[in-house]
Amino acid sequence: MNVNFPFQFDGRGRTLDPQGDYLRQLVEQVLFTSPGERVNLPDFGSGLLQLPFAPNSVEMAAATQFTVQGALQKWLSAYIKVISVVASAVESTLTVTVTYSPLNTEVTEVQTFVYGGDNA
Repeated sequence: MNVNFPFQFDGRGRTLDPQGDYLRQLVEQVLFTSPGERVNLPDFGSGLLQLPFAPNSVEMAAATQFTVQGALQKWLSAYIKVISVVASAVESTLTVTVTYSPLNTEVTEVQTFVYGGDNA
């Protein structure tokens, strides 16, 4: 059984079934973990949080999107097929839209993650 992180309860007071949110949480962990943060997995993460501090250019945006997509494919290839990643940094807010398909399904999921600004 998979367990949500952080541990949560549903409306009945039982352990929340994580199937709906599990993949979203995995994607979010890869996106917002910087390489070097995990002791036993020093290359885990995407480096995405460096985007707001990088010079703004088309080349930097393309490189960041390529790096993030590669990290998702490396760490979550047993769970999802990554279709696209779009990242943008506006002032102190980082917005990332990931389009993926859970393996063994024909379902396409689009998740948008916002970091910084009023949401962090």
